Amino acid sequence: MNQRSCKALVIGAGPGGYVAAIRAGQLGLDTIVVEAERPGGTCLNIGCIPSKALIHAAEEFESAKHRAETNALGISASAPTIDLARTIAWKDGIVQRLTGGVSGLLRKAKVTTIHGTAKFRDGRTVEVTTAEGVEIIKPEHTIIATGSAAVELPFLPFGGKVMSSTEALALTEVPKSLVVVGGGYIGLELGTAFAKFGAQVTIVEAAGKILPQYDSELTRPVAARLAHLGVEVMTGTKAKGLSPDGAGLVVTQADGTELTLPADKILVTVGRRPRADGLGLEAMGVTMERGAIRIDERCRTSMRGLYAIGDVTGEPMLAHRAMAQGEMVADIIAGENRVWDKIAIPAVCFTDPEIVSVGLSPDEAKAAGHDVVFGHFPFQANGRAMSVEREDGFVRIVARKSDHLVLGVQAVGAGVSELSSGFALALEMGARLEDIAGTIHTHPTRGEVVQEAALKALGRALHI
Repeated sequence: MNQRSCKALVIGAGPGGYVAAIRAGQLGLDTIVVEAERPGGTCLNIGCIPSKALIHAAEEFESAKHRAETNALGISASAPTIDLARTIAWKDGIVQRLTGGVSGLLRKAKVTTIHGTAKFRDGRTVEVTTAEGVEIIKPEHTIIATGSAAVELPFLPFGGKVMSSTEALALTEVPKSLVVVGGGYIGLELGTAFAKFGAQVTIVEAAGKILPQYDSELTRPVAARLAHLGVEVMTGTKAKGLSPDGAGLVVTQADGTELTLPADKILVTVGRRPRADGLGLEAMGVTMERGAIRIDERCRTSMRGLYAIGDVTGEPMLAHRAMAQGEMVADIIAGENRVWDKIAIPAVCFTDPEIVSVGLSPDEAKAAGHDVVFGHFPFQANGRAMSVEREDGFVRIVARKSDHLVLGVQAVGAGVSELSSGFALALEMGARLEDIAGTIHTHPTRGEVVQEAALKALGRALHI
């Protein structure tokens, strides 16, 4: 049984873990990272990256179908076909390039990678089970970055026609009928993609609206696009389980009506849970909250020398949050005085159209006691949006009335995810409406709508 010590041990090589390890290596810390699967975690392997690749392929296919049917823009095209197996192979190639890149970055930072499963023997001893045997590691500091896993419904266990997003991203044929259980961002992103590929998609959501975390003004354009794509959305509807013959999903509507929805495949996307089980944390008395590891403003757990970052610490489960936490913790271990002081974490829903939310919405700002002013500007009045045939959506800026400090920015529209970093920068820099309104925005771009929204909030919009 091999035994070694190190300054920093990182358990999990997802976005948070590999960033923490790379940063620790850059700082000259003797660092080991333990990962049971390929580096990159859920995000690179079976989440963010592959899903966005599939979404892009679906958009291209739907655009080709549109050209074939309408002769729009004077472009004639024959009806396209989709070979999903080749699409998935292309997607897998992107994943392999990225995960290989992460491995290279870890080597460059002189980080030791161990492929195996970690479990704490005690607060200062970690047992790693590998294909070759067991290794004992005695780190000075440990960072838990084990991520999250898809929530499985007891009455709809994964297997057969019931799948999680992992299996959906590996399908090699487009199902004729797909029922998606859960109208959150994962369900709508993948449901929309398969609808564009030609599947008959039904969304089943127990709440009264899709994307419950966003206000109705933001979700309305998404609902309209789903209807245009032929997606049936059933809100206030609960899944009960497979029908006796296994051919469909039994659901109950708000009025008590029970229906069976035919389904070749059933995609369950009802959320994700922190993956903290199996680490032996319970025996060490590490404080947990609803299955997540509780941390403070420096990502410290209740045990000295033990940190946790990313999804394993609960919401918001976002890769970029995990990355920022990982970088911060590595700096702390190296002796820097760091603390989590972020004003806002951008959240993006890659539906069609996309939704971005950074900071406070108008209702959230009012609930926090702010007297607010906000500007709302539609893409219908934007030349760039018109020229790319996507005029749906808007940008909304929320500011404090007394001094015009920007409290939040939200947007819905094609490609608005690329504007999210600018929104976050405005909040982190303490921008006021006058700062955004006075910044020259490139013409013609969608970004001009951000400036116009600020001008609208100031009562002097120019193009509406």
